[in-house]
Amino acid sequence: MLDLLVRLTEGGPGTRIPPERQLAAQFGVSRSEIRKALARLELDGRLSREVGRGTFVRAPAEAGASHLDVLRGSTSPRNAMEARLVLEPELASLAAVNATFKQIEGMRALAQQMREAGTWKDYEMLDGRLHRLIAEATGNPLLAEIHRTVDDVRRAVVWRWLDTRPIRPPQDYSSFAEHDALIDAIEQHDRLKATEAMRRHLQTTMDKLMGTRA
Repeated sequence: MLDLLVRLTEGGPGTRIPPERQLAAQFGVSRSEIRKALARLELDGRLSREVGRGTFVRAPAEAGASHLDVLRGSTSPRNAMEARLVLEPELASLAAVNATFKQIEGMRALAQQMREAGTWKDYEMLDGRLHRLIAEATGNPLLAEIHRTVDDVRRAVVWRWLDTRPIRPPQDYSSFAEHDALIDAIEQHDRLKATEAMRRHLQTTMDKLMGTRA
């Protein structure tokens, strides 16, 4: 999607963005992908929608700080974790209903890769991918996009507080078992169990962040 975002704005400030159908044909992607790209660009302040006129590329100076930049600068680690605790248990519940076999297989693979991660940076990347896959497994593109925004802010404000730990997760790191329990619940299509598994996992993370950070 990164390449698509760049290409959509390459016409420069003031350029009118063609209709979704035309863009989809031009770039050889689905209208859904175009819609996601346009929403991301608008959220970042790089596009403006004008009623009755259309959608236009904004100049960098006009765009100023993006909405995400503002959120990153104004959100505390506690704020980010509280947002996750409100949102992600419900995502897990929906994923327990709608996740496909392939998505569950992907979750299992990511959980195993996290156990083998050589650094916290590698673990963070894989952890983010797992939680994004759970959001996508809800089958609800709007919720998945909301989660993506929360996750973008979370990466900026939470993980920097946890980087003082040893070079890699220990073999008995609590999140390993918590992820397994969460994926088990999704695979069993148990909404309540999935909700509680996600809530326990996020609460453990929040306790480490706000407490001993062990």
